[in-house]
Amino acid sequence: MDPHLLNDALMLLALQGVMGAFDTIYHHELGVALPARRGAQTELRLHALRALLYGVLFAFMAWLRPHGIWVALPAVVIVVEIGLTLRDFVIEDRTRLLPASERVTHTLLAVNGGALFALYGLQLLAWSGQASGLTMASATPLVWVLTAMAVGVAASGIRDAFAAHRLSNLDAAFNPFIGQPFQRVLVTGGTGFIGEALVNALIEAGQAVTVLARSPRHAAMQFNGRARVVSRLEDLHVDEAFDVVVNLAGAPVVGPRWSAARKAVLLKSRVGTTEALGAWCARSRHAPALWVQASAIGYYGVRPHSERLTEQSPPDGSFMSTLCADWEAAAKSALPADTRQVVLRLGVVFGPGGALPQLLRPYYFGLGGRLGDGRQSFSWVHRDDVLAMIARAMHDPQMAGIYNATAPECPTQAEFACCASRVLRRPLLCTVPAAPVRLLLGEMAQLFFDGQHVVPTRLLESQFTYRFPTLESALRQEA
Repeated sequence: MDPHLLNDALMLLALQGVMGAFDTIYHHELGVALPARRGAQTELRLHALRALLYGVLFAFMAWLRPHGIWVALPAVVIVVEIGLTLRDFVIEDRTRLLPASERVTHTLLAVNGGALFALYGLQLLAWSGQASGLTMASATPLVWVLTAMAVGVAASGIRDAFAAHRLSNLDAAFNPFIGQPFQRVLVTGGTGFIGEALVNALIEAGQAVTVLARSPRHAAMQFNGRARVVSRLEDLHVDEAFDVVVNLAGAPVVGPRWSAARKAVLLKSRVGTTEALGAWCARSRHAPALWVQASAIGYYGVRPHSERLTEQSPPDGSFMSTLCADWEAAAKSALPADTRQVVLRLGVVFGPGGALPQLLRPYYFGLGGRLGDGRQSFSWVHRDDVLAMIARAMHDPQMAGIYNATAPECPTQAEFACCASRVLRRPLLCTVPAAPVRLLLGEMAQLFFDGQHVVPTRLLESQFTYRFPTLESALRQEA
């Protein structure tokens, strides 16, 4: 037997660990925020079990040398792991559209894993003919690297197990559309953070949902084939009837620097889609009874910390303000004569996924703190409450016009930092200075350092009941 066989297998195991860490962090965490993705419970449970088995395998192969009957222990773990991997491939293909980089990574993991298990299998075969027993390996640098990987992959498995359990509880906990009369709903932006939750909730409540999406295959897989998906409004017949249109379409404002080209993309994705939707409604023989239109509190622009902004407050002429004003104007001009419209000016939307995990991530590592002087107001709303607002609009004919879709509690950014630190039990150690970030991001830095104190006046006057009225209640739900 080649004396280098085991060492080669351990080197391949270390490479497997590196590629697996990349796949988890880049694709599962940063790419699709899998631990917060609704409907990902089965995949997360498989990942948890596979990670825990890999943790055992890393530690066992690093420190123990089995002989005789003991070779059966790692052999069984490897066979079970291969079976779980095949099952994981099937579940992933059924539940989400994998990007090319993830498919390539999975292929490399499979090839490397095959070589790893073949080499280690040959070594186990050689050991099987020896007297039964377990011996300890020497503590080499490679052994310590594999030990660290064992701890890391096991911790990842525990995290995925808790995430799967939490998502199962969330899925069954809240659906404001249950019990409403049957309606036919057309949703644009249905694959986004709010849209995905909205479409799933509507489907579970027995409504008929059509989703307008640029990638119909992705959307069809995202909703497990339960929603009708079209890629163009031209695919809808003029005789089709929708009771409700929910227009959430729009490219994310947080992303590339706001160059002239990027501003044009942001404008077209909102105003262009809205105008096209209005043109289709004009051609249709059955106008919707309700049009729910997304907007944002960016409508009010940059204001002094002390100013309280209601639905009557004017825009200020900044880019974000102009973008939202043009979006709302396009929706208003596209509105059919007999259609009721509800415009929701959304604050920063919290929930499983979206902006909140990114905001909280530094706190998990003890690096949280205020942005700038921390005095800027932080107007937010929980996604569950946004869904409840849409549900109310669908059953309350008195709800019409513009609404500030924010929570009644509006902390400063420094108060947000203190609350996040308290909820997560982490120290407040850092302050992010405004000047270098403004230099780096340009006008987009307004989103982080220039807040607005937005008051949901009309919702409060109409006795809307918030599920998450306070920042602490929202953070404890999602942290």
